[in-house]
Amino acid sequence: MAKYINQNPVLVAVDCIIFGYDGDQLKLLVIKRAIEPVKDKWSLMGGFIGANEDLDGAAKRILLELTGLHDVYLEQLHAYGSPDRDPIERTVSVVYFALIDINKYSKQINDQYHAEWFKLKEVPQLIFDHDIMVNAAMDKIRYQAALHPILFELLPKKFTIPQLQALYEQVYDAPIDNRNFIRKITASGLLIKQTEKDKSSSRRGAFYFKLDKNKHKAQFQSFLNFIPKAK
Repeated sequence: MAKYINQNPVLVAVDCIIFGYDGDQLKLLVIKRAIEPVKDKWSLMGGFIGANEDLDGAAKRILLELTGLHDVYLEQLHAYGSPDRDPIERTVSVVYFALIDINKYSKQINDQYHAEWFKLKEVPQLIFDHDIMVNAAMDKIRYQAALHPILFELLPKKFTIPQLQALYEQVYDAPIDNRNFIRKITASGLLIKQTEKDKSSSRRGAFYFKLDKNKHKAQFQSFLNFIPKAK
């Protein structure tokens, strides 16, 4: 097999940033690294690309190994290739982020990894440049959520308006005017009101809603000006 001459090989890895929402808190799933260097330190879930894998295939495999998930929202974020980012060998990491409903998938997490959910503001320091990756992912999610209804990927099949608003407030780290939020989300036509109420937080309760998947799909590329201004 012909090879390029005078070129040094570079390893390629994939790291997955896995965000989840439990109806109350937006969280990040991290693991304790099983190998040296920095063994037992907190890390994103990642791995090297197999000889017969493409990037998307490797990301889906890594996500499946940790969570048992497939067919979830998974988006390529960025490639990180600083020469000194990995102290062992020159490694380029291609980063993806995933959005999942914690309640639906929490019991499927692979016991092979010491995986733990942390609230975003309580995530421990991560290895290498993983903290930078997470911050970049949050910036991308904020941008995407203002244009497209991607945050619904984090919600269960039925949810309340307060749960939805709390999710947006945590993503943008800012309070949102309640009346303005309700008006805009109602006007979007994305939600189907249910007869059932969630009474876990108050006697009066809050109606459950479901996402209209047909309208969600139709509006995915035209979800402009949805995010209201913070107070």
